[in-house]
Amino acid sequence: MAPVPTGEFNGAQQAEIDRAIRNAETVCRYEFSVYVGAAQGEPGAYAHRLHAALANPARSVMVLVDPAARRLEVVTGEVVRRTLSDEAVRLAVAGMQSSFAAGDVVGGVKHGVSQLADAARAPRSLHGS
Repeated sequence: MAPVPTGEFNGAQQAEIDRAIRNAETVCRYEFSVYVGAAQGEPGAYAHRLHAALANPARSVMVLVDPAARRLEVVTGEVVRRTLSDEAVRLAVAGMQSSFAAGDVVGGVKHGVSQLADAARAPRSLHGS
C-alpha cells in the first residue's frame, strides 16, 4: 500500500483502511494501494505515476484521494481491467464521493476498495464432466 501522508488518519483509521485493503486483495487476488493527500501536480497524472511505480502495476489498483483538490482517481492495471469494468469503477467512485461529501473519508475509502474488489473478482465458472 502506498503511504498515507502523516496527519491524515489516526492509527485506528489507518488500521481500518489496511484491513479493507487486505480483505480486497483476498477477494479478488489483485493488489490495492491507497494514497490520501495532496497530489504532486495534476491528480490524474500523479495517480498514474504512483500506479506505474507499484511492484506489479498490471495486477494493481491505485486509489488516489486528494481532499484539498476534491479529486478522486482510480487507476487499474491491464490484467485488472479484464474483470473490472469501467462501469464498476464509476459506481465505486460514486459511492466513495457520496461518503466523502458526508465527511466520511475512511468509510468511503473502505467501501470503495471493497466494492472494487467485489467487482474485480473473477467470475466463477461451472465445469461439467
